Amino acid sequence: MHSIAVIPGDGTGPEVVREAIKVLDAAKAKFGFKIEYTHFDFGGARYLKTGETLPDSAVAELKKFKAIFLGAIGHPDVKPGILEQGILLKARFALDQYINLRPVKLYPNVETPLKDKGPDDIDFVVVRENTGGIYTGIGGATRVGAPEEIATQMMVYDRKTVDRCLRYAFELKRKRNAKSAKYAAKPITLIHKRNVLTHCGDLWYRAFEEMGARDYPELKRDYNHVDAANMWFVKNPEWFDVAVTENLFGDIITDLGAMIQGGLGVASGGNINPDPGGVSMFEPMGGSAPKYTGQNVINPMAAIGAAMMMLQSLGEEKASEAVEKSMIEAMKKMKSQAAGRMGYSTTEVGDLVAKGL
Repeated sequence: MHSIAVIPGDGTGPEVVREAIKVLDAAKAKFGFKIEYTHFDFGGARYLKTGETLPDSAVAELKKFKAIFLGAIGHPDVKPGILEQGILLKARFALDQYINLRPVKLYPNVETPLKDKGPDDIDFVVVRENTGGIYTGIGGATRVGAPEEIATQMMVYDRKTVDRCLRYAFELKRKRNAKSAKYAAKPITLIHKRNVLTHCGDLWYRAFEEMGARDYPELKRDYNHVDAANMWFVKNPEWFDVAVTENLFGDIITDLGAMIQGGLGVASGGNINPDPGGVSMFEPMGGSAPKYTGQNVINPMAAIGAAMMMLQSLGEEKASEAVEKSMIEAMKKMKSQAAGRMGYSTTEVGDLVAKGL
Protein backbone atom coordinates (compact mmCIF):
# COMPACT_ATOMS: atom_id res chain seq x y z
CA MET A 1 0.00 0.00 0.00
CA HIS A 2 1.36 3.41 -1.02
CA SER A 3 0.04 6.15 1.27
CA ILE A 4 0.03 9.45 -0.61
CA ALA A 5 -0.65 12.93 0.77
CA VAL A 6 -2.42 15.03 -1.86
CA ILE A 7 -2.29 18.84 -1.77
CA PRO A 8 -4.35 20.08 -4.74
CA GLY A 9 -3.54 23.70 -3.85
CA ASP A 10 -4.73 26.80 -5.65
CA GLY A 11 -6.17 27.88 -9.00
CA THR A 12 -5.99 25.10 -11.57
CA GLY A 13 -4.06 22.86 -9.17
CA PRO A 14 -7.13 20.76 -8.24
CA GLU A 15 -7.98 20.33 -11.94
CA VAL A 16 -4.61 18.88 -12.92
CA VAL A 17 -4.39 16.79 -9.74
CA ARG A 18 -7.76 15.25 -10.60
CA GLU A 19 -6.44 14.06 -13.96
CA ALA A 20 -3.16 12.78 -12.51
CA ILE A 21 -5.06 10.73 -9.92
CA LYS A 22 -7.24 9.38 -12.73
CA VAL A 23 -4.06 8.08 -14.40
CA LEU A 24 -2.64 6.75 -11.11
CA ASP A 25 -5.88 4.82 -10.52
CA ALA A 26 -5.67 3.33 -14.02
CA ALA A 27 -2.05 2.34 -13.39
CA LYS A 28 -2.77 0.69 -10.04
CA ALA A 29 -5.67 -1.26 -11.58
CA LYS A 30 -3.44 -2.56 -14.35
CA PHE A 31 -0.33 -3.34 -12.31
CA GLY A 32 -1.97 -4.57 -9.12
CA PHE A 33 -0.69 -2.21 -6.44
CA LYS A 34 -2.69 -0.10 -4.02
CA ILE A 35 -2.69 3.64 -3.30
CA GLU A 36 -4.39 5.36 -0.41
CA TYR A 37 -4.90 9.12 -0.86
CA THR A 38 -5.28 11.64 1.96
CA HIS A 39 -6.22 15.17 0.85
CA PHE A 40 -5.06 18.38 2.53
CA ASP A 41 -6.34 21.90 1.85
CA PHE A 42 -3.09 23.86 2.29
CA GLY A 43 -2.91 26.85 -0.02
CA GLY A 44 -4.16 30.35 -0.58
CA ALA A 45 -7.83 29.80 0.29
CA ARG A 46 -6.97 28.25 3.65
CA TYR A 47 -4.46 30.99 4.41
CA LEU A 48 -7.03 33.71 3.68
CA LYS A 49 -9.53 31.97 5.93
CA THR A 50 -7.33 30.91 8.85
CA GLY A 51 -3.96 32.68 8.49
CA GLU A 52 -2.24 29.26 8.40
CA THR A 53 0.24 28.14 5.78
CA LEU A 54 1.77 24.81 6.83
CA PRO A 55 1.53 24.35 10.61
CA ASP A 56 4.09 22.24 12.47
CA SER A 57 1.44 19.64 13.22
CA ALA A 58 0.91 19.18 9.49
CA VAL A 59 4.63 18.65 8.91
CA ALA A 60 4.60 15.87 11.52
CA GLU A 61 1.62 14.28 9.78
CA LEU A 62 3.21 14.53 6.30
CA LYS A 63 6.21 12.56 7.57
CA LYS A 64 3.95 9.50 7.88
CA PHE A 65 3.29 9.28 4.13
CA LYS A 66 5.38 7.61 1.43
CA ALA A 67 5.10 10.63 -0.87
CA ILE A 68 3.33 13.95 -1.35
CA PHE A 69 1.55 14.96 -4.56
CA LEU A 70 1.18 18.72 -5.04
CA GLY A 71 -0.98 20.57 -7.56
CA ALA A 72 0.05 24.22 -7.36
CA ILE A 73 0.56 26.95 -4.79
CA GLY A 74 -0.23 30.60 -5.54
CA HIS A 75 -3.23 32.85 -4.96
CA PRO A 76 -3.79 36.33 -6.49
CA ASP A 77 -5.08 37.68 -3.16
CA VAL A 78 -2.02 36.56 -1.17
CA LYS A 79 1.19 38.58 -1.18
CA PRO A 80 3.98 36.81 -3.13
CA GLY A 81 6.35 34.90 -0.88
CA ILE A 82 3.93 34.03 1.92
CA LEU A 83 2.69 30.75 0.47
CA GLU A 84 5.97 29.91 -1.23
CA GLN A 85 7.96 30.27 1.99
CA GLY A 86 5.25 29.10 4.34
CA ILE A 87 4.34 25.94 2.44
CA LEU A 88 6.83 25.00 -0.27
CA LEU A 89 10.09 26.02 1.37
CA LYS A 90 8.93 24.92 4.81
CA ALA A 91 8.08 21.45 3.48
CA ARG A 92 11.40 21.15 1.65
CA PHE A 93 13.43 22.09 4.71
CA ALA A 94 11.32 20.26 7.31
CA LEU A 95 11.24 17.05 5.27
CA ASP A 96 14.88 17.48 4.19
CA GLN A 97 14.02 17.22 0.50
CA TYR A 98 17.56 18.11 -0.45
CA ILE A 99 17.32 17.19 -4.13
CA ASN A 100 15.19 18.96 -6.70
CA LEU A 101 15.03 16.61 -9.67
CA ARG A 102 14.05 18.15 -12.99
CA PRO A 103 13.95 16.03 -16.14
CA VAL A 104 14.30 18.15 -19.28
CA LYS A 105 12.91 15.89 -21.98
CA LEU A 106 11.32 16.86 -25.27
CA TYR A 107 8.61 14.42 -26.28
CA PRO A 108 7.48 13.71 -29.87
CA ASN A 109 4.99 16.20 -31.34
CA VAL A 110 5.83 18.77 -28.66
CA GLU A 111 7.05 22.13 -29.94
CA THR A 112 10.36 23.58 -28.79
CA PRO A 113 11.51 27.13 -29.53
CA LEU A 114 14.91 25.73 -30.52
CA LYS A 115 15.38 25.56 -34.28
CA ASP A 116 16.40 22.16 -35.69
CA LYS A 117 16.33 20.44 -32.28
CA GLY A 118 14.23 17.37 -31.54
CA PRO A 119 13.65 14.68 -28.91
CA ASP A 120 17.08 13.13 -29.53
CA ASP A 121 18.73 16.46 -28.67
CA ILE A 122 16.78 17.45 -25.55
CA ASP A 123 16.91 14.64 -23.02
CA PHE A 124 18.78 15.47 -19.83
CA VAL A 125 18.23 15.89 -16.09
CA VAL A 126 19.08 18.78 -13.76
CA VAL A 127 19.92 17.87 -10.17
CA ARG A 128 19.45 21.01 -8.08
CA GLU A 129 20.57 21.22 -4.46
CA ASN A 130 17.32 22.08 -2.71
CA THR A 131 17.86 23.04 0.93
CA GLY A 132 21.00 25.19 1.07
CA GLY A 133 22.54 28.26 -0.48
CA ILE A 134 20.93 31.66 -0.61
CA TYR A 135 17.44 30.25 0.04
CA THR A 136 18.27 29.54 3.67
CA GLY A 137 17.54 33.23 4.29
CA ILE A 138 20.78 34.05 6.08
CA GLY A 139 21.19 37.84 6.00
CA GLY A 140 19.07 40.82 6.84
CA ALA A 141 18.17 44.42 6.18
CA THR A 142 18.81 47.65 8.01
CA ARG A 143 17.73 51.29 7.53
CA VAL A 144 14.79 49.95 5.51
CA GLY A 145 13.18 52.74 3.50
CA ALA A 146 16.07 55.13 3.95
CA PRO A 147 18.43 56.18 1.14
CA GLU A 148 21.18 54.28 2.98
CA GLU A 149 19.17 51.04 3.17
CA ILE A 150 21.31 47.88 3.20
CA ALA A 151 20.13 44.34 2.45
CA THR A 152 22.14 41.12 2.50
CA GLN A 153 21.32 37.52 1.65
CA MET A 154 24.15 35.03 1.76
CA MET A 155 24.98 31.92 -0.24
CA VAL A 156 26.08 29.48 2.46
CA TYR A 157 27.15 25.86 1.93
CA ASP A 158 28.79 23.21 4.07
CA ARG A 159 30.66 20.22 2.70
CA LYS A 160 28.06 17.67 3.85
CA THR A 161 25.26 19.46 1.99
CA VAL A 162 27.37 19.67 -1.16
CA ASP A 163 28.57 16.07 -0.97
CA ARG A 164 25.16 14.50 -0.57
CA CYS A 165 23.82 16.38 -3.58
CA LEU A 166 26.82 15.39 -5.68
CA ARG A 167 26.52 11.77 -4.55
CA TYR A 168 22.91 11.67 -5.75
CA ALA A 169 23.90 13.17 -9.12
CA PHE A 170 26.82 10.76 -9.64
CA GLU A 171 24.64 7.76 -8.78
CA LEU A 172 21.94 8.97 -11.17
CA LYS A 173 24.52 9.40 -13.91
CA ARG A 174 25.80 5.86 -13.35
CA LYS A 175 22.25 4.50 -13.66
CA ARG A 176 21.57 6.47 -16.83
CA ASN A 177 24.84 5.32 -18.38
CA ALA A 178 23.83 1.71 -17.77
CA LYS A 179 20.47 2.37 -19.40
CA SER A 180 21.70 3.85 -22.69
CA ALA A 181 24.91 4.25 -24.66
CA LYS A 182 23.58 7.67 -25.67
CA TYR A 183 23.76 8.82 -22.07
CA ALA A 184 27.08 7.08 -21.42
CA ALA A 185 28.74 9.10 -24.18
CA LYS A 186 28.06 12.35 -22.31
CA PRO A 187 29.61 13.77 -19.14
CA ILE A 188 28.09 14.69 -15.82
CA THR A 189 28.29 18.49 -15.70
CA LEU A 190 28.76 20.68 -12.66
CA ILE A 191 27.28 24.16 -13.08
CA HIS A 192 28.37 27.07 -10.87
CA LYS A 193 30.13 30.46 -11.12
CA ARG A 194 33.49 29.66 -9.56
CA ASN A 195 35.34 32.45 -11.36
CA VAL A 196 33.41 35.03 -9.29
CA LEU A 197 31.89 33.07 -6.39
CA THR A 198 35.33 31.91 -5.45
CA HIS A 199 34.47 30.42 -2.06
CA CYS A 200 31.22 28.53 -2.65
CA GLY A 201 32.20 27.80 -6.23
CA ASP A 202 35.55 26.41 -5.16
CA LEU A 203 33.90 24.17 -2.55
CA TRP A 204 31.50 22.72 -5.11
CA TYR A 205 34.22 22.25 -7.72
CA ARG A 206 36.73 20.59 -5.39
CA ALA A 207 34.06 18.30 -3.96
CA PHE A 208 32.90 17.39 -7.48
CA GLU A 209 36.41 16.59 -8.73
CA GLU A 210 37.43 14.70 -5.62
CA MET A 211 34.30 12.54 -5.48
CA GLY A 212 34.36 11.88 -9.21
CA ALA A 213 38.02 10.86 -9.30
CA ARG A 214 37.77 8.73 -6.15
CA ASP A 215 34.38 7.01 -6.45
CA TYR A 216 33.25 7.38 -10.07
CA PRO A 217 36.42 7.30 -12.20
CA GLU A 218 34.54 5.71 -15.11
CA LEU A 219 32.24 8.74 -15.48
CA LYS A 220 33.21 11.65 -17.70
CA ARG A 221 33.12 15.00 -15.91
CA ASP A 222 32.67 18.55 -17.16
CA TYR A 223 32.18 22.01 -15.68
CA ASN A 224 30.22 25.05 -16.95
CA HIS A 225 29.87 28.53 -15.52
CA VAL A 226 26.15 29.12 -15.12
CA ASP A 227 26.03 31.87 -17.75
CA ALA A 228 27.75 29.59 -20.26
CA ALA A 229 25.37 26.75 -19.37
CA ASN A 230 22.43 29.00 -20.23
CA MET A 231 23.91 29.54 -23.67
CA TRP A 232 24.68 25.86 -24.24
CA PHE A 233 21.20 24.76 -23.07
CA VAL A 234 19.89 26.78 -26.02
CA LYS A 235 22.61 26.19 -28.61
CA ASN A 236 23.65 22.62 -27.83
CA PRO A 237 21.25 20.91 -25.41
CA GLU A 238 22.44 17.59 -26.80
CA TRP A 239 25.72 18.06 -24.88
CA PHE A 240 23.99 17.46 -21.52
CA ASP A 241 22.87 14.36 -19.67
CA VAL A 242 23.07 14.95 -15.90
CA ALA A 243 23.74 18.52 -14.77
CA VAL A 244 24.21 19.23 -11.06
CA THR A 245 24.15 22.67 -9.47
CA GLU A 246 23.41 24.69 -6.36
CA ASN A 247 20.02 26.00 -5.31
CA LEU A 248 19.66 29.46 -6.89
CA PHE A 249 21.31 28.58 -10.19
CA GLY A 250 19.20 25.43 -10.36
CA ASP A 251 16.02 27.40 -9.84
CA ILE A 252 16.90 29.62 -12.81
CA ILE A 253 18.23 27.09 -15.31
CA THR A 254 15.36 24.63 -14.79
CA ASP A 255 12.89 27.27 -15.99
CA LEU A 256 14.98 27.60 -19.12
CA GLY A 257 14.92 23.81 -19.33
CA ALA A 258 11.12 23.85 -19.11
CA MET A 259 10.91 26.20 -22.08
CA ILE A 260 13.15 24.16 -24.33
CA GLN A 261 11.21 20.97 -23.53
CA GLY A 262 7.97 22.58 -24.63
CA GLY A 263 6.81 24.78 -21.77
CA LEU A 264 5.46 24.54 -18.25
CA GLY A 265 2.52 22.45 -19.46
CA VAL A 266 4.82 19.43 -19.78
CA ALA A 267 7.50 20.13 -17.15
CA SER A 268 7.43 18.04 -13.98
CA GLY A 269 9.68 17.86 -10.96
CA GLY A 270 10.36 16.18 -7.67
CA ASN A 271 11.58 17.47 -4.32
CA ILE A 272 13.43 14.38 -3.21
CA ASN A 273 14.60 13.00 0.10
CA PRO A 274 16.40 9.88 -1.15
CA ASP A 275 17.33 8.63 2.31
CA PRO A 276 15.61 5.52 3.74
CA GLY A 277 12.21 6.57 5.02
CA GLY A 278 12.47 9.98 3.38
CA VAL A 279 9.30 11.64 2.10
CA SER A 280 9.48 13.20 -1.38
CA MET A 281 7.08 15.66 -3.02
CA PHE A 282 6.16 15.68 -6.71
CA GLU A 283 4.57 18.51 -8.65
CA PRO A 284 3.99 20.06 -12.08
CA MET A 285 6.31 23.01 -12.70
CA GLY A 286 3.58 25.35 -13.89
CA GLY A 287 1.94 27.70 -11.40
CA SER A 288 -1.66 27.86 -10.25
CA ALA A 289 -2.70 29.77 -13.45
CA PRO A 290 -5.74 31.38 -11.80
CA LYS A 291 -6.96 32.96 -15.05
CA TYR A 292 -7.77 29.47 -16.35
CA THR A 293 -9.44 28.19 -13.18
CA GLY A 294 -12.66 26.28 -13.82
CA GLN A 295 -12.43 26.49 -17.61
CA ASN A 296 -11.22 22.89 -18.12
CA VAL A 297 -8.55 24.10 -20.58
CA ILE A 298 -5.32 23.78 -18.57
CA ASN A 299 -2.84 21.11 -19.66
CA PRO A 300 -2.60 18.32 -17.04
CA MET A 301 0.36 16.62 -18.72
CA ALA A 302 2.94 18.08 -16.32
CA ALA A 303 0.92 16.80 -13.35
CA ILE A 304 0.64 13.38 -14.99
CA GLY A 305 4.40 13.48 -15.54
CA ALA A 306 4.86 14.24 -11.84
CA ALA A 307 2.70 11.23 -11.04
CA MET A 308 4.88 9.16 -13.35
CA MET A 309 7.98 10.33 -11.43
CA MET A 310 6.27 9.50 -8.14
CA LEU A 311 5.51 5.97 -9.29
CA GLN A 312 9.16 5.48 -10.16
CA SER A 313 10.25 6.70 -6.73
CA LEU A 314 7.80 4.28 -5.10
CA GLY A 315 9.41 1.36 -6.93
CA GLU A 316 6.58 0.90 -9.44
CA GLU A 317 8.96 0.98 -12.41
CA LYS A 318 6.74 -0.88 -14.88
CA ALA A 319 3.77 1.34 -14.09
CA SER A 320 5.91 4.46 -14.43
CA GLU A 321 7.20 3.35 -17.83
CA ALA A 322 3.67 2.53 -18.99
CA VAL A 323 2.40 5.95 -17.93
CA GLU A 324 5.18 7.65 -19.87
CA LYS A 325 4.41 5.61 -23.00
CA SER A 326 0.73 6.52 -22.72
CA MET A 327 1.64 10.18 -22.22
CA ILE A 328 3.68 10.09 -25.43
CA GLU A 329 0.82 8.57 -27.41
CA ALA A 330 -1.58 11.19 -26.05
CA MET A 331 0.80 14.05 -26.90
CA LYS A 332 1.00 12.79 -30.48
CA LYS A 333 -2.74 13.40 -30.77
CA MET A 334 -2.72 16.87 -29.20
CA LYS A 335 -2.56 20.02 -31.32
CA SER A 336 -0.48 21.91 -28.77
CA GLN A 337 0.62 21.76 -25.14
CA ALA A 338 -0.60 25.32 -24.50
CA ALA A 339 -3.68 25.90 -22.38
CA GLY A 340 -6.80 26.27 -24.50
CA ARG A 341 -5.07 25.12 -27.67
CA MET A 342 -4.62 21.41 -26.97
CA GLY A 343 -7.51 20.25 -29.14
CA TYR A 344 -8.83 18.56 -26.01
CA SER A 345 -10.13 19.66 -22.63
CA THR A 346 -8.22 19.05 -19.40
CA THR A 347 -10.51 16.14 -18.65
CA GLU A 348 -10.11 14.65 -22.12
CA VAL A 349 -6.32 14.70 -21.90
CA GLY A 350 -6.53 12.79 -18.64
CA ASP A 351 -8.89 10.33 -20.26
CA LEU A 352 -6.52 9.79 -23.18
CA VAL A 353 -3.61 8.90 -20.91
CA ALA A 354 -5.69 6.75 -18.54
CA LYS A 355 -7.31 4.80 -21.40
CA GLY A 356 -3.91 4.41 -23.07
CA LEU A 357 -2.86 2.27 -20.13
